[in-house]
Amino acid sequence: MQFVIVGTGGQGILFASKSLGHIAMEKGRSVVGSEVHGMAQRGGSVVSHFKVGEYLSPLVKVGEADVLLAFDQNEAVRNLHYLRDGGKLVVNLYDPEAFENDRLQSSLDRRKIEVHPVEGYSILKEHMGGRFLFLNVLILGAMCGAGVGGVSMDEMSQAIRDLAPARFVDENLKVLKLGYEAAR
Repeated sequence: MQFVIVGTGGQGILFASKSLGHIAMEKGRSVVGSEVHGMAQRGGSVVSHFKVGEYLSPLVKVGEADVLLAFDQNEAVRNLHYLRDGGKLVVNLYDPEAFENDRLQSSLDRRKIEVHPVEGYSILKEHMGGRFLFLNVLILGAMCGAGVGGVSMDEMSQAIRDLAPARFVDENLKVLKLGYEAAR
């Protein structure tokens, strides 16, 4: 299974990769990964390549990712080329109309990309008082809810319990469930 996780600096992409790695290693699977940071501290692009299985290189080749987790809709579009035909996209949308242009939809349809949109900022604003630092866990919950990535909600919940700072575990589990329900 090959993942590409994209977003901007400060969205918790590395924690998401770490959570997926933790789950895979708990199952006794091999994991390799790599992170690419642009101007992450200034809100620039962050890309994490992550593979579960017997791979030698951590980088995902163009057109070979099974899953693209996008914490930002613009980063999703910028990195769609990593997805294989028939791949799955879980994307945080904050301007759904911008994501629904004809050219983009035609490309997604032609490549049979399965899209699982979640309006993460709206959910976090409504249920978490706008604490957007939980976006990463919301997207992981949406991934589980959409049945993408071969990770169950129980496995992800345990990873959050194991890895999140103790003072944030309950809130992360709440957000994980919100993401799960949003994608079902």
